[in-house]
Amino acid sequence: MSAVSTSPQFKRNAHEALRDANLQQALGMVRLGFIDKRQAVVDKLPEFDALRDSAREIKNHTLAHLDLYLERYEKKVQEAGGQVHFARDAEEARGLILEICRKAGAKTVTKGKSMISEEIGLNAHLEANGVTPVETDLGEYIIQLRNEGPSHIIAPAVHLTKAQIESDFRRVHTHLDPTRDLSEPRSLLTEARGVLRQKFLAADVGITGANFLIAETGTSIIVTNEGNGDLTQTLPKVHIVLASIEKMVPTLEDVSQILRVLARSATGQEMSVYTTFSTGPRRAGDPDGPEQYHVVILDNGRSNMLGGEFQDMLRCIRCGACMNHCPVYHAVGGHAYGWVYPGPMGAVLTPTLIGVDKAGHLPNASTFCGRCESVCPMKIPLPKMMRHWREREFERHLMPAPMRYGLGLWAFFARRPALYRLTTRAAMWSLSKLGRSKGRFKSLPFAGGWTKYRDFPAPQGDTFQAQWAKRKRAA
Repeated sequence: MSAVSTSPQFKRNAHEALRDANLQQALGMVRLGFIDKRQAVVDKLPEFDALRDSAREIKNHTLAHLDLYLERYEKKVQEAGGQVHFARDAEEARGLILEICRKAGAKTVTKGKSMISEEIGLNAHLEANGVTPVETDLGEYIIQLRNEGPSHIIAPAVHLTKAQIESDFRRVHTHLDPTRDLSEPRSLLTEARGVLRQKFLAADVGITGANFLIAETGTSIIVTNEGNGDLTQTLPKVHIVLASIEKMVPTLEDVSQILRVLARSATGQEMSVYTTFSTGPRRAGDPDGPEQYHVVILDNGRSNMLGGEFQDMLRCIRCGACMNHCPVYHAVGGHAYGWVYPGPMGAVLTPTLIGVDKAGHLPNASTFCGRCESVCPMKIPLPKMMRHWREREFERHLMPAPMRYGLGLWAFFARRPALYRLTTRAAMWSLSKLGRSKGRFKSLPFAGGWTKYRDFPAPQGDTFQAQWAKRKRAA
C-alpha cells in the first residue's frame, strides 16, 4: 500500500505539534535557514522574475504535449541502453521495482532522496519482501532511524534538534565507541558518512528520484547538496530512476533555465553542490556506472489533473519555497499534514492524490496570505487551488454541519446587500456597547473556537463598508 495518511486527523496533529517543545525549537530555524538566504540570492539576480515566467511557460508547454515528450523520452532511453517502465498507480510501481530487484538478486538497496518513493510506500514494500532499503541522504537516513516520514520535501529532518539526532546515533550505532564526541554537527556528519560508505559498497541496486527527465536526450537529473546521489547511481550494478510524469522537460536548454530558479528558491544557493546528469547504463570505456538502467515513471492520478482546475500544480519542481514561507507550516511543521507532501503544495496535491474526503482539512489550513504564490518559482496559484478544494468540500457536504450552516447563513445575507449592511451595523453597535467597559470579550456565543485561546476585541466605530462609503463621499 502507499504511504499511510493521518490527514483526516490534521487538527489533532496540529495541537500535538504546537505542544512539542523540540519541534517548536527546530522550526524556529526555518527563517534563518531558508527565507533570508533565498531573498539575498534572489536580490542578486535582476532577471529572476523573467526566469520564473520562462520556467512557467516551459512547463505549461510540456504539459500541453506531455504524451509526445513521454514517447520521445522513452525512445531516447532505449537508444542509450536503458528501459522505461510506466506505472499507473503505486501498487504497479512497487511491483515493477521489486521485480527488478529480484532479477538482480538484490538483498540491499541504497536510495537517494525521493518523494515519489515516500508516496508509494516503497521502503515498507521492499522490507516486507526481503530487500533492505537504506536511505543515504543524511536527512532521510536520520528519519529512517526514527521510523518517521520526512517533515519537509528538501530538508526531511528539519523538525529535529541536534540533541535528538545525537541521541538516535548513539542508540543505533552501538558498534562505535560510546564515549565518542558528537557535540558538533561535523562529528555527526562524519559518523553518518562512515556508516553509509559500507552500505554503498554492499548495495546490489541503487534507487534515485529525479528532479527532471529530459525528452531530448533520455537523461535524468538529480539536484542535491550531498554526494550520496552519485554513489547511489554509480556503484551498484543496477540503477533505478523513480519519477512521476510531470518531471518531464523538453530539452537541456529548457532545464538549464529552470535550474537557475530551483536552488535559489529552495536553499538560497545560486546552484546546488551536485547537479548530476544520468543517461543509460555504463558504456564501453566508462570508468564506472551501472550495468542496467531502469526508469519507472508513475502516474498515480496525475493524468487526471491535466486540463483541469489543478493542472498548474503539475508545474511544481519541489523546491519547498511555499512551505518555507508559510506561517501555518512554521507553526506546526510537516508531519501535522499527515501525508507525504506538507505545506501549501501539499494542501493542493494531497487531496488530488488521496481524495478531498481524506485530506479536506489541508486546504483549510491556510491564512491565504499569498506568500506561497509570491515566492513560487513556477508561479503556481496555490491559494486559488486551495479555494477550489474548499468549494468541492462544501459541495460534497464534507465540512462539519455548523460550518456549512454558518456559510449558508452568510450567503443568505451576502445575496441581499441592504439587509447585510443593516445587520452588520446592528451587530457592530450591539457588540461595541456590550464590550465598551473592558474593550474585549472573554467568551461569545458561536465564537468559542476563538475565545477558547484568546479574547475577542470589541468593535470600535462603524463597519468597514460604512467607513469606506463615508470616505468616498468626503473625497
